[in-house]
Amino acid sequence: MTIKPLILLPDPVLRQHSEPLERVDGDVRRLVDDMLETMYDAPGIGLAAIQIGVPRRLLVIDVAKDEEGRQPQIFINPEILASSDERSVYEEGCLSIPDYYAEVERPSRVTVRHLDIDGKERTVEADGLLATCLQHELDHLNGVLFIDHISKLKRDMVVRKFTKLAKSRPDSAV
Repeated sequence: MTIKPLILLPDPVLRQHSEPLERVDGDVRRLVDDMLETMYDAPGIGLAAIQIGVPRRLLVIDVAKDEEGRQPQIFINPEILASSDERSVYEEGCLSIPDYYAEVERPSRVTVRHLDIDGKERTVEADGLLATCLQHELDHLNGVLFIDHISKLKRDMVVRKFTKLAKSRPDSAV
C-alpha cells in the first residue's frame, strides 16, 4: 500500500468527470488499498479516486468512530437511486481543500447502488454522516466540490486563498 499525494484546490483535475470502471480486478484492489491508506493517513473519512489524480468512479469511506475500529466501505461505480426530501446540514471539509469547513445542506437520506470490492452489485440506504459523506464523495466523481454548495462570495474567497497558496508552493504549475 502506498500513500498517494492529494490533489488540492485549485487544480483543474478536481473538476474532471470520472469514468466508470469496466471491471474489478487486482489493479482496482491495489488502488482501493492505496486510497484507504491515503485517507487514513490524511486523516479523513472519505476519498474519491479523482482526489489522487485517478478519474475513475471509485470512492472509499470510513465513518466509524475511533473506538469502533476501522470499518472501510468501498463504492465502485456508485450512483444515487433516491434521495429524501428531508434535508440536513453538516459542517463539511475536504482533503483537497485542507483546513476549510463550511455548513452544507443536502438530502438527509440517500439510496446508493454500487459494486463492492468483489464486483457484486450492492444497494445501501444511508442517513446521517454516511449519507452526507456519500453525497460529498459522489460529487467529486462529477467534478463538483463541497464549496459549490455554499454562497458564491464564500466560494470565491476560498478559491482565491487556495490559488494564492498554490502559487507559493515550489512545485506549483498554477
